[in-house]
Amino acid sequence: MDRRTLLCGLLALTACGTGGATRRPGAGSARPGDRVAALADVPVGSGALVDVGADGRLLLVRPSESEVRAFDPACPHQGTAVNPPTAGVITCPTHRSAFDPSSGAVLSGPSPKGLAEVAVTVSGGDVLLA
Repeated sequence: MDRRTLLCGLLALTACGTGGATRRPGAGSARPGDRVAALADVPVGSGALVDVGADGRLLLVRPSESEVRAFDPACPHQGTAVNPPTAGVITCPTHRSAFDPSSGAVLSGPSPKGLAEVAVTVSGGDVLLA
């Protein structure tokens, strides 16, 4: 077996994974059902960056008293963590890409696409990964 065949085989195995739970954008090692924040820590009309699991972060956005949405905070342009929304817009501090806090869609700037959404639910006073 030559080196190229071996490397291609290893890459294919790595891409397939081990059959375990897949990592979701921003979620680190956290799994469905894990608590990621207290609802009270996410301001209505704004949001918060939270650490979840090993090496993971989420941007939680709270458009209303009972609704929370979550996004991978890495800007699709160059990976900089975006800021929680102010004045109704999520902004990347590096090159000023702007995103819609209700959908993560790119509104302006160099970002080629919107923020990746991560499913969350609200249960009692907690925000959980869905």
